[in-house]
Amino acid sequence: MSGFSIEEMQGMQKALYEKYKHKWEPICPAVGQSKLLWMIGEIGEVIDVIKKNGANKATTDENLRKDLIEEMADVLMYYNDVMLCYGITAEELKDAYTKKFERNMNRW
Repeated sequence: MSGFSIEEMQGMQKALYEKYKHKWEPICPAVGQSKLLWMIGEIGEVIDVIKKNGANKATTDENLRKDLIEEMADVLMYYNDVMLCYGITAEELKDAYTKKFERNMNRW
């Protein structure tokens, strides 16, 4: 089983942007806040699937699970757009994530 890297996701987002750049907002810092708000909306859609159906059913019912995963994919698409808007690289994120992980591992 292979992983799905941030680099792969960002490459896909860049391809989408190139295809629709005549219709979409540019990928730049000025648009980052807008992308964050769209991402929060998508997080709300994830929550709705769980809230309306319960966590167990949302993860075990085939159709609901499909909806849950699709909404999570939407969250990740906006997440990667935000990273692209602010020029955050996968390597920078890995470094920050690792440092935060290490702090949390030693917190309590």
